[in-house]
Amino acid sequence: MSKRNVVTILSFILIMGFSSTAMASEGTAQGLWAFFGIAVACGFAIGVAALGTGIGMGNAINGALQGVARNPEAGGRIFTMLVLGLALIESLCIYALLISLLLVFKIPAMDALLEAIIKSFGA
Repeated sequence: MSKRNVVTILSFILIMGFSSTAMASEGTAQGLWAFFGIAVACGFAIGVAALGTGIGMGNAINGALQGVARNPEAGGRIFTMLVLGLALIESLCIYALLISLLLVFKIPAMDALLEAIIKSFGA
């Protein structure tokens, strides 16, 4: 089994473990675990989105550079298409960031979260 497959499987187990802990907990600490699960999932989502867009942008720039090297006269048209493509690729990462920020700041109610933290530490 390759190292990449092992890392993928372990990451999946880790995410599922956090989500099952958040769903199974009862009482006042449930809000805290739910917030922790959401935070881990949002961080993972941004990482995957950045990785995907980085690979896509690298491939786009590679193709543009090869195209300009083969046909320097078409450099202006290739550059225009490259910038348009990079903007569309980057928008996918911005969408992932937007959804993650919505999850972090909208789903858990801050009052319930603070109450759960206070009750879980017994203060």
